Amino acid sequence: MNFYDEIFEKTTDLSIGTYENCTFTDCDFSNKPFSSSKFIDCTFERCNLSNASIAGTAFQSVTFSECKLIGLLFEHSNDFGFSVNFSGCILDNSVFYKKHLKKAAFINCSLKYTDFTEAQLNEAIFHGSSLLHAVFDRSQLEKADFSKAHHFQINPQNNQLKKAKFSEQGLRGLLSGLDIVIVD
Repeated sequence: MNFYDEIFEKTTDLSIGTYENCTFTDCDFSNKPFSSSKFIDCTFERCNLSNASIAGTAFQSVTFSECKLIGLLFEHSNDFGFSVNFSGCILDNSVFYKKHLKKAAFINCSLKYTDFTEAQLNEAIFHGSSLLHAVFDRSQLEKADFSKAHHFQINPQNNQLKKAKFSEQGLRGLLSGLDIVIVD
């Protein structure tokens, strides 16, 4: 099924299909199968997609605002045209393993225990986001902006950080893995 320019409010079930330029507001899709659906130029507002099955799902120019996205395995979503932005979202325990997230925005998000292993996050923005226990391992973080991010730990020895931005206070998150003592 194909859906164009439609608004879905307080919906709990979604047909597998292609959704283009659609808006989803206050919907609860937690633990639901989204497998092989396609979302193009769509917006999700105040929706719950926690633990939804998104294997093979395409997210192309999709914006999530104030959504709960706990435990989503983005690593299994469709790579073709993958482009997402998040604002005020909870993405705890989600996995972006090997995802291409160039210029992705994570604004005021909770990214606790989120896995960014081998993700391409060049020019990504993490303003106001908490990255407590988030994993960055062999990640491409060139020109990424962590200047207003909180609670991150990134080992500069096994991540690409050329021209990445950090605040002075954020330097602790870069140095913690080097077994050095920082004194105030």
